[in-house]
Amino acid sequence: MISSPLEQFHLIPLLPLRMGSFDFTLTHSTLMMYLGLGALLVLLRILLLEGGGYLVPNRWQVFVEGCYDLCLGLVTDIIAGGKGQKYFPLVFTLFLFIMVCNVTGMVPYSFTSTSHLSVTLGLAMMVFVGYHLVCVRKHGIRLLELYYPAGVSLALAPLIVPIELLARCSQVISLSVRLFANMMAGHTLLKVIAGFAWQMMAGGTLLFVAHLITLGVLTLLIGLELAVAFIQAYVFAVLTCIFLNDAENLH
Repeated sequence: MISSPLEQFHLIPLLPLRMGSFDFTLTHSTLMMYLGLGALLVLLRILLLEGGGYLVPNRWQVFVEGCYDLCLGLVTDIIAGGKGQKYFPLVFTLFLFIMVCNVTGMVPYSFTSTSHLSVTLGLAMMVFVGYHLVCVRKHGIRLLELYYPAGVSLALAPLIVPIELLARCSQVISLSVRLFANMMAGHTLLKVIAGFAWQMMAGGTLLFVAHLITLGVLTLLIGLELAVAFIQAYVFAVLTCIFLNDAENLH
């Protein structure tokens, strides 16, 4: 029997925990997030315990410094007015967390937490709420300019306000669905190709030889999926910086 490629996204309860109407059950998705982030924090801590890194960086230090410089460049270049550095911890943490969740999902018998819309939607809502809190703290009532730009005729308000409101709400969809859809589609494709190669291998002599081509394609797709895992974390960080720039400068 051939299993569905979507079975890999089913949540498996590990530790049932309910409190009234609230369900705090620990699933293997949550466990993978904890393990992935915990491993990353341990590796970062080990690097810091060595005295701030090596004079001649090893591969791990080069990777960490590259991620650091990448996120620092994003907040510096995208958030205008030199106001971006205070948001660096947020952007750097989001980038590393999403990238770790994406990459750990490539390990056999693990799980890609970001392939679930509930996870990506939670991250997007956190950015969306924080974005508006920054607006309120910095601009107060001028927050309304996001939905009704200054200088626009009052007669156009019934048209402009719903459009701007829809545009702001679509930011949540843009952040969450893009990440979720790319991760789910990529892993589904890998499962389909792997299942196809398995069936060819069991089909006879000629198909057994031909399945090597399918395995070659699968190997290339795995490399592509690893690149997508990094790119999607980068895109999420870029969009977060763009939204924070809007909050700081009321664009």
